[in-house]
Amino acid sequence: MRQNQSVDELELAPKLAVLKALAADEHVTRVAERVGLPQPTVSRWIAELGEQLGAPLLVKSGRRVRLTRPGRLLAEAATRSLAALEPGLREVKEELDPEKGRVVLGFLHMLGRAIVPELVRGYRAEHPHVRFGLVQNARQAVIDKLVSGEIDLALVAPPPVGPEFESVVVFEQPLIVVVPAGHRLESRRSVRIGDLQGEDLITLEHGYGLRQITDDMCAAAGFTPRYVFECQEIETVRGLVAAGLGVALLTHAEFTPPPGLRELPLTPRTGRIFGLTWLKDHPLPPAVRAFREHALRTHGVQR
Repeated sequence: MRQNQSVDELELAPKLAVLKALAADEHVTRVAERVGLPQPTVSRWIAELGEQLGAPLLVKSGRRVRLTRPGRLLAEAATRSLAALEPGLREVKEELDPEKGRVVLGFLHMLGRAIVPELVRGYRAEHPHVRFGLVQNARQAVIDKLVSGEIDLALVAPPPVGPEFESVVVFEQPLIVVVPAGHRLESRRSVRIGDLQGEDLITLEHGYGLRQITDDMCAAAGFTPRYVFECQEIETVRGLVAAGLGVALLTHAEFTPPPGLRELPLTPRTGRIFGLTWLKDHPLPPAVRAFREHALRTHGVQR
């Protein structure tokens, strides 16, 4: 077997695409049909590639074939390499026809009830063929997906800070203190964050923006919060407060809050800032740029 032959990149690319397909379906005839090549050509390509690399990439296994360890390793590398081309191919297609692009938006769970559906509805009314990928998660998880390139835009609170990000504040929600009926603070006209020192606090888990805000505000007031419950949903937090299990720092309920709950203004007034964020110096496809501008216009943001 001839080894250490140079591998021409122009010849290698189509063979890698075939090898990737074989990794998914170890059947030469079906793969040949899928990629639009004669079956002998597929067999010859893989054999030639094995000769060039110095190791067979396939072995027969009954009526099927099986990738050898070198074949599997090369197929995995091919999958990663070809995946790197996908954003560029997508951008080219959308540059030619931005009305058929795709927007992947990441956002907090609570925004899926009204704000994001309204944004998407308004945009789709003008651009009916644009497709959307909607990703809901905790703040940090959404930011991580933005950094990894899994989403195009992130709508989170607070917006991330860092040289790799560019953000625009789109709206703000006032923060309030929520206590159960009969609590010592329920008759107050307003509450300071320091009034919560020593209270049983109910909050969201680490990674959620509201948790970060609560931690930061308590630290600024000079005390360590005593958390008794950590949740994944704001409405769960609200329900636990209504059950008399603690107090919480939240925003106003979008719908009728559960009975037995008191919402108290926070003084000085403090807001939860929501920002639309994207990666700086990272070119956005036309459909994504257009949706970004629509979202900013919808919230009256001038850039």
